[in-house]
Amino acid sequence: MDSIIMNKLHIIRTLLICGVLLSASVTLYGQNDSLATGDVKQDFSTKKTYTPIPVTPFYDTLFYINDGIGAFTAHERATAITEKIRNVAKNKDGYRFDSLTVSVEGNVVGIACRDVIIMVITETDAALAETTQMALALEYEKAIQGAIIQHQKDTAWLTILLRVLAEVLIIAVQFFLIKIINRLFRRISDRVRQMKGKVIKTIKIKSYKLLDEEKTISFILFLLKIARYLIIFITLYQSILLALSVFPATRGIAGILFGYVLTPLKTMFYGIVGFIPNLITIIIIILVFRYLIRGLRFFAEEIDKGRLTLKGFYPDWAHPTFNIIKTLLYVFMFIIIFPLLPNSDSKIFQGVSIFIGVVFSLSSSSIINNVISGLVLTYMRPFKVGDRIKIGEIVGNVIEKTPFVTRIRTPKNEEVTIPNSTIMSAQTFNYSQSARTCGLVLHTELTFGYDTPWKQVHELLLNAAKRTPNIMETPKPFILQTALDDFYAEYQLNVYINDADKMPRVYSDLHQNIQDTFNEAGLELLSPHYQICNEMKIEKK
Repeated sequence: MDSIIMNKLHIIRTLLICGVLLSASVTLYGQNDSLATGDVKQDFSTKKTYTPIPVTPFYDTLFYINDGIGAFTAHERATAITEKIRNVAKNKDGYRFDSLTVSVEGNVVGIACRDVIIMVITETDAALAETTQMALALEYEKAIQGAIIQHQKDTAWLTILLRVLAEVLIIAVQFFLIKIINRLFRRISDRVRQMKGKVIKTIKIKSYKLLDEEKTISFILFLLKIARYLIIFITLYQSILLALSVFPATRGIAGILFGYVLTPLKTMFYGIVGFIPNLITIIIIILVFRYLIRGLRFFAEEIDKGRLTLKGFYPDWAHPTFNIIKTLLYVFMFIIIFPLLPNSDSKIFQGVSIFIGVVFSLSSSSIINNVISGLVLTYMRPFKVGDRIKIGEIVGNVIEKTPFVTRIRTPKNEEVTIPNSTIMSAQTFNYSQSARTCGLVLHTELTFGYDTPWKQVHELLLNAAKRTPNIMETPKPFILQTALDDFYAEYQLNVYINDADKMPRVYSDLHQNIQDTFNEAGLELLSPHYQICNEMKIEKK
């Protein structure tokens, strides 16, 4: 009796499978009749684009569905197959190893479980997989069978209990691991504090005290705290990954979280390995330019010290010229190295470079003007550091020359900063240059009436010049009569000095001596002036 019932059930299942296969064959009949096998493959490669839809009944993707059948799209087909596999796994009668069967009817191959048709394998599926229908069906059958058996094992109560215990164990281990790490770093911190003044001392760079003992201890403790937090984070992250990988439902999340760490590390590793040839090239280029600049620095120092002379090239040009050439070499080196840098061709890198260039060009017009002016002043040589000069109304000694500004200290110890572009547009008087070469001429003027003999005035002025210190004997002082006014003659005393820094002192001493010599001669330093009074009398003042 049982055998008869089993035979009837087998007949009914066979009829159902044949009906489904025949209906699928009717649906695909038009395609098989109208297109040859070669034409279908050509349609796959040139005319139609297929989007693979995954079949994922239990967390893991078993295979992909690329094409639909009749009115069913690939997505609808994949959804139906997924639901049928889940229903087979939930069957109350239970699932056995031999529950799945593969049937062939005409050009269609199907996979069934008892009286349930799970899926149909078409010629299109086989062509896209580059295999036969039967081989693809057997592959899919094996994948479905393994997924169902594994799902049944994963949902067994004993397995769930063991996994819950594993989760509890992971949490407990992580809890004690954090306590151990905190205790270990606490002991290390106490040990570091005990090293104060013994092993850990003040950190100095030559005579500069970079960190004293307290700051050094604080810095080391700060690094230990960062290390402790980092280790705890790594262990906690690893525990989370282990906890998520225990249950099949969360294994995908664990893989994603692990990828967040592994993917950047892999990218960095392969990026570093791939950059090694370019890095070697960059190092060689830097070494070549480094030794080239060293050689140029040697020649610049030799010219600056006067041991090497070039016709028409002044020693004070040596260092500015070297700095210009060095800057140009660095720019040229950067141009060569730039294409070898990682991601140098990325749009973001290029955009940032363009942005920096635009900002620099918009904000640096005055800066570039000062730099160019400073460069021109260097080769014009109107003054050098230490010279007493006059720019506009400012008189003082040059204390610093930079590519942007020139700083001057006045005789009153006022420090004045003048942009180089301003110096280029103003008149510059260099007193020190004349004092070093031919002597700087200082002059002072005074007037006397015609009743005083001019020879006597000349003699007294020259005597005053002889009494004044810091005045050169050769060339000798001389007197010029610069004007003959209505009531008096104008005399100009000229003297030579060779130190422009002493100008204020020489003027002061000279004026004092002029007063003394004329007082000793009984002459007052007065000039006659006349005015008409109300009584129409002429009075002399």
